[in-house]
Amino acid sequence: MDILSNLALGFSIALTPQVLAYAFIGCLFGTLVGMLPGVGPLTGISLLLPVTYGLNPTIAIVMLAGVYYGAMYGGSTTSILMRIPGEAASVMTCIDGYAMTQKGRAGPALAIAAIGSFVAGTVSVVGLMLLAPPIAAVALKFGPPEYAALLTLGLLVLAYLSSGSTLKMLLMALVGLLVGLVGIDQMSGFARFTWNVAELADGVGVVPVAVGLFGISEIMLSARSSGALKVQKPRLADLVPSREEMRASAAPILRGTLIGFLIGVVPGSAHIISSFVSYALEKKISRHPERFGHGAVEGVAGPESANNSATSGAFIPLLALGIPSGAVPAVMLAALMIHGISPGPQLIQSRPDIFWGFIASMYVGNVVLLILNLPMVGLFVNLLRIPYAYLYPFILALCLLGVYSTNQSTVDVWIAIGFGVLGYFLRKLDFDTAPLVLGVILAPMLELAIRQSLAMSGGDWSIFAKRPIAGTMLALVAALVIYNLFSRGWRTRVGLEEK
Repeated sequence: MDILSNLALGFSIALTPQVLAYAFIGCLFGTLVGMLPGVGPLTGISLLLPVTYGLNPTIAIVMLAGVYYGAMYGGSTTSILMRIPGEAASVMTCIDGYAMTQKGRAGPALAIAAIGSFVAGTVSVVGLMLLAPPIAAVALKFGPPEYAALLTLGLLVLAYLSSGSTLKMLLMALVGLLVGLVGIDQMSGFARFTWNVAELADGVGVVPVAVGLFGISEIMLSARSSGALKVQKPRLADLVPSREEMRASAAPILRGTLIGFLIGVVPGSAHIISSFVSYALEKKISRHPERFGHGAVEGVAGPESANNSATSGAFIPLLALGIPSGAVPAVMLAALMIHGISPGPQLIQSRPDIFWGFIASMYVGNVVLLILNLPMVGLFVNLLRIPYAYLYPFILALCLLGVYSTNQSTVDVWIAIGFGVLGYFLRKLDFDTAPLVLGVILAPMLELAIRQSLAMSGGDWSIFAKRPIAGTMLALVAALVIYNLFSRGWRTRVGLEEK
């Protein structure tokens, strides 16, 4: 009954005209961002982050969440129509989605992707609604030692479960932690690494770092692409899947939803991993695995459902524990912190309007996405015909204006440009920049938790081992490090690292 009454409170907030309007804007912008090759949800949220500065916290998080799951679906459009994944989670959709397009079944492929996303999004929101409050209740027992152990575990798990080199991931996380130490010491009040620049007293802002690493660096990387893309435009009349296609996709949608939600809770590139796992499972259990890669509708339904379900699962550790499970939730954590709100176990009790309004808005957002993405596919696809030479200068101007508007500081603009150049070279050298941003966000939290723990124990480091929950999590950290050292092939076997 408590959940139902709280959900009623959430819908009373989510169905107000202002929240609905911003949810629509977020979904629309997210869908467009997801369709642009290489520009994923992380870039989209980073671009809109400065815009949310003057908004109500509930509206801000609703709009950014709309960008997140809008981009998850938008990436499937370019994957299916052009065999170009709009973002990383849509890589698996390319395989059978584009094969269906070549057979003249682009419409059904897009429709199945939209329906699968809607079902997965709705079911996973129910899971989020049921699981977040009890997890938060357990987290209320956490003290500084437990939070320090949990943050350490989260950073390591993110590094080990992200695709690419583990050593590079850990190095980027370490650089992020060092950048996060710039500013006034929270416990002593001394300025650190500010070089007499007053604007750095509050630390290096997450907004200019995120916009630089994800927005400006993407523009620099895409500068060589000057021509418009060739696109196959489907008609609305051709969007209806056949009965056989609907029957074949029903079970993969449900399996993908479950896989995505469970993987989404685990820190790491959840939506990417879940789509790979879902595709592999569908091919494994299929009676006709030879159809995969040649237009199997199951190869579209499963991965698309999984990556959309994972977006909701990723919010559980963020909202219940205050721990982001990946780069996108980390930027959303920054958005809440900009408004003076700290996600975690206290959020559900102290600000039920934000928590339950956000939950209800996700139901509404899934309906908005379905309405947007079925009738308006043709319109969205036409935007892909704009040459990059005209599109990216406009995006760059938005980036710099957005960064400046946050604090009216030219220092922030130079930080964004500097991190944009750094991000360009890092990505050229095959470094993933997401752990760097995560490190910047978590550094102050991790440092404060460690120093509070040592203050509690009088400088005795054994406090982390003596407390059962903290000790258990640090034992998991040690086990993870040891396992990674002595079993180097496991990441290759699950497809996180190339042979």
